Amino acid sequence: MEEKSTEKTVRYKTGYLLDRSEEKSFMDTQKLIQTESGDVLAEMEAALQDIADENPRIESEDSQNLKTFEDMRAILEVSLAINSSLVLDDILRIVMQKAIELLSAERGFIMLLDDRSELKVKIAHNIQNEQMSEEDFKISSSIANKAASSGKSIYTSDAQSDERYSNLKSVLELHLRSIMCVPLKIKKNVIGVIYLDNSSQAKLFLKSDLFLFELLAQQAAHAIYNATLYDHLLDLKVFNEKVVNNSPVGIAVIDTGYNMVSINDAALQALEKNRNDVQLLAPNTTPTRFLDLVPPSETTRWRQMLDIALTTNQPFEDGRYFYNTEYNEKVLSVKITPINKLPYGGDGLILIIEDITEKVIMEKYVILSEKLVARGEMASSIGHELNNYLAIVSNNAELLGLNLKKKQYDKAEFNSQQIVENISKMKRFTDGLMDFSKLETEIVPYDVRNLIEELLFTLKSQARFKRITFSVDLDSDLPKINIDVGQIQQVLMNLLNNAADAIEEKVSSETAKGNNSYRGKIIIKANLDISSSKVRIQVTDNGAGIPEDSQAKVFQPHFTTKDSGHGLGLANCRKIIKNHKGEIELSSSPEEGTTFTIALPLGENENAV
Repeated sequence: MEEKSTEKTVRYKTGYLLDRSEEKSFMDTQKLIQTESGDVLAEMEAALQDIADENPRIESEDSQNLKTFEDMRAILEVSLAINSSLVLDDILRIVMQKAIELLSAERGFIMLLDDRSELKVKIAHNIQNEQMSEEDFKISSSIANKAASSGKSIYTSDAQSDERYSNLKSVLELHLRSIMCVPLKIKKNVIGVIYLDNSSQAKLFLKSDLFLFELLAQQAAHAIYNATLYDHLLDLKVFNEKVVNNSPVGIAVIDTGYNMVSINDAALQALEKNRNDVQLLAPNTTPTRFLDLVPPSETTRWRQMLDIALTTNQPFEDGRYFYNTEYNEKVLSVKITPINKLPYGGDGLILIIEDITEKVIMEKYVILSEKLVARGEMASSIGHELNNYLAIVSNNAELLGLNLKKKQYDKAEFNSQQIVENISKMKRFTDGLMDFSKLETEIVPYDVRNLIEELLFTLKSQARFKRITFSVDLDSDLPKINIDVGQIQQVLMNLLNNAADAIEEKVSSETAKGNNSYRGKIIIKANLDISSSKVRIQVTDNGAGIPEDSQAKVFQPHFTTKDSGHGLGLANCRKIIKNHKGEIELSSSPEEGTTFTIALPLGENENAV
């Protein structure tokens, strides 16, 4: 009589026997899993063989065929479930629930190693799949720590009679019978443990259950590790966004089509736009184009700057871009840098936008102040500067009325703010002039050594001085002398800036000659000349030097050898030193360097003005 098909078996590469009647179902399941989860089955089969070598689940091929098939199906279903999410809490919950269901455990928990390599409970469940708090879940820390430190599974079918665990407090108090604790490993690195136990003798874990549990743990470890990496990436993304958004400098990113990819608050403020005005690049959205954020009158200039960076693939910079917002004029510092691999693909540009309007205004104040001292044109200069502010105030006052009539209250509010801000600038301007116009100097006893060291501490951080070597030789017994601290500091700062200019000129000259070994150096000396009762300060540089025919003119007002100079710096220095009843001298050799020597008397200077 022909044997029934259900009694015939076929051996698959897993090493297990299945009835022929189960063959089609198994193959259908295999195809489904491969379709939905790629190579998950192949990976699990390889892992299955490794684990089976140490913990054979099947002792009898004839008696456990169906059970093996069901276990395989369950493990594959668990693998699909835990790999369906990248959220760590979801992964932990799914793993815990599936482990308890699959192995009929009464309780279970997952512990992960923290930054200090200590195990911390992340989730705990009971047989009703109810999540338990750490306080309600008594555990054996010794079992968990042993599994984590050794990297090997712990199994006992009867903890009550197992001398290794029978004396543990948790085993005694909870009357635990069978326990399994398996390390969660990525390659050879342990990232945590997963634990199951039963107190009922009717639900004892078998040795073959450990094999299944280890297979599940291997899949869970990779899912947990991937979710942890994903969490780290999200944290890094949030951190970077916070850094960019809190930066005082404007930062924007656009793609090659000028579409907005990212922009921070400082950039929006510089462009005078609101967050609601911008739609960033994202799937199924129409992003805002950067050129739509700038006034029509500025579109051409922005397009030119962007296209230069895109076509040359090199950074482009405009240190002073006078930007008309249609309400007022700003001065922006713009740097555009190419960037590769944007979040949604393709290349683009990073725009660094800094509003330097206040900085430029302050520079104008300095230049204006020097002109006022040199030429005595205070009234006309004040009138000119105040007229600039009054023009802005007047224009915004007119626009305010028009915008109120049109009920364009957002623009009206902006006009009001501009009026208030420019009145405030006018006040700061006049206050500064009042301070500068004081005829009397503030003479106080001061330590020259401290004055020089404080000044150098400030200047050395500036970019132009970072490549210059400083040599400082200050006598330790320098006495205090009566000086106007601000004025003497102004003199020294002017001399140091001139030295830096001479060094830059020498660098350009030497580079043109092919000499790249030249290094700029500034020497500062201060000593007490007892014979003349004076403190002498010398500032020496190894820069380009001053031509002989110009040396006699450098202290004259309006004489300068610089293309952008106004010829007042050294003239003011000499005036300040003379007011302190001192002297300033020059010694220079073309192409070798320059030395300025200041001599300040030790006597009283109360009459200096």
